[in-house]
Amino acid sequence: MSSKKILITGGAGFIGSHLAESLLNQGDEVFVVDNLSTGSLDNIKHLDKDSKFHFTKGSVLDEELMAKLIKAKDQAYHLAAAVGVKRILGRPLDSLLTNIKGTEIVLKEASKNNVKVLVASTSEVCGKDKPPTDGFSEDADRTYGSVYNDRWVYALSKAVDEFLALAYWREKKLPVVVVRLFNVIGPRQSGAYGMVVPTFVKQALKGEPITVYGDSSQAHGEQTRCFADISDVIAALVKLMNTSEVEGQVINVGSDEEISINQLARKVKELVNSQSEIVKVNYREAYPEGYEDFKRRKPNLTKVKELIDYQPKVRLEESIKKIIAYQKNAS
Repeated sequence: MSSKKILITGGAGFIGSHLAESLLNQGDEVFVVDNLSTGSLDNIKHLDKDSKFHFTKGSVLDEELMAKLIKAKDQAYHLAAAVGVKRILGRPLDSLLTNIKGTEIVLKEASKNNVKVLVASTSEVCGKDKPPTDGFSEDADRTYGSVYNDRWVYALSKAVDEFLALAYWREKKLPVVVVRLFNVIGPRQSGAYGMVVPTFVKQALKGEPITVYGDSSQAHGEQTRCFADISDVIAALVKLMNTSEVEGQVINVGSDEEISINQLARKVKELVNSQSEIVKVNYREAYPEGYEDFKRRKPNLTKVKELIDYQPKVRLEESIKKIIAYQKNAS
């Protein structure tokens, strides 16, 4: 493939920095914009020496800046968002504006310049329903909690992002694909915003208690998740961006290897060879009253497997080992 000029919003974040690295490795010219609210220059400092890498500190809410950055680009990966349950609960207005208005600005400017866009969404949009045995499909109905419960701000704002992207595809003929990500993990991911795997690894390495959150409404720590390795996810994002058949669609990307949070804590403890105690903590001690969790969160990957022959290659244990090695080296 010929070299492209590619914009990544939120490119100094965990996923964005890995994407930038991958695109540079295939010869593309990469332009990153990030306001560094959750991203970090440490994630991209190793890319500075590449003449095809360009970084701008700024916000997707800055229309003048986004117009300048999107112009004359071939593609735009829109990853910028207010992320993490703890951050959203503390700043719901900021989250709504960043996730909805920021996405609308990106899509509007991309439409003016006919720049193909990949919009990153989240499994949070699946809501509070229990998934079927084979996981949440892209077109499943969903149920959210009360409008008075800020816990649902992130899910609802990202759902609006999906509607915006599809509306631009239908009405403006903008080439766009929405990728719904399910629990991506890997090196550089921070536990500061509620991400469970880097948090467990950090606690285990320090010999601190490994805190498993839960409550009496379900078996404590028996809620299950599927964790996808960053390398598998990045390969899928790039392939989806460059597959015209997926335009105008929402596509799940993740892993279907399911594990309970209790099992995850034990696995991390074992792989670190840690003496940490696994401690069960009630949600009330960490989150506002009314916080709701999900018993299961599993993607149905039928669609992405059919469209791009997606097959996750990295098992969870290998992913955890990479995170352990990264945190050891960073400490």
